[in-house]
Amino acid sequence: MSGRDDRPLTPEQIAAVKDESIDFSDIPELDEEFWERAELTEAARTDQITMRVKRSVLAYFKAPGKGYQTRMNRVLESYVRHKTRESADAGEAARH
Repeated sequence: MSGRDDRPLTPEQIAAVKDESIDFSDIPELDEEFWERAELTEAARTDQITMRVKRSVLAYFKAPGKGYQTRMNRVLESYVRHKTRESADAGEAARH
C-alpha cells in the first residue's frame, strides 16, 4: 500500500489505516498444516568487507537503484549454492 504519489507510507500513515479497510483477499489463511510444517529460521549474518570490483560490474548492480549490495550478495550466494551442489553431485558420482 502506498500513497497517491507512489511513495511508501510513513509509520504514522500505516498506523492510521483501519483494519477493516485492509484487503486480505489475496493472502491465504494459515491452517494447522502450515504451522505443523513451519520451521524456525534465523537470518544469516553478514560480514562487512572491502572488495574491488570492475566499474562496469558496480554500475550494473547500482543501476536499478537502492540495494545493490544485496543484489551482489544474492548473485554470490547463488554461485556458492551451485558450486556446492556441483561438488556434492561429483562426490556422489565418484562413489558409484
